Amino acid sequence: MRMASPIVQYVVLRKDLVDILKWPTGALIAQACHACTAVMHQFRDEKTTQQYLADADSMHKVVLEAKNEESLISLAEKLKAENVDHKLWMEQPENIPTCIATRPYQKDLIQIHFKKFKLMK
Repeated sequence: MRMASPIVQYVVLRKDLVDILKWPTGALIAQACHACTAVMHQFRDEKTTQQYLADADSMHKVVLEAKNEESLISLAEKLKAENVDHKLWMEQPENIPTCIATRPYQKDLIQIHFKKFKLMK
């Protein structure tokens, strides 16, 4: 009998916001927090979201970096095309796409979509 794949949440942040546009690290972390909170609220009735939240002391997140706005938008379009539930966070009032957070999923169901992204450093 195979063990169930762990439930994880993927978070992808634009690295260029810090490296090129010189956003403070805290501001970038806030973007991830906004996206994670929004996607959890939006998909709160999903079974895997409820399972993920029920074991709050054992949450698993994979935090990755997108090179720039284009790569983040491209990922959002691919996730939408593949019916992967996610939130593309847009910083207001500037309307700047900053982060994508998926709802919690079994890792083996969605990790393929994130293979080209590196862990955030």
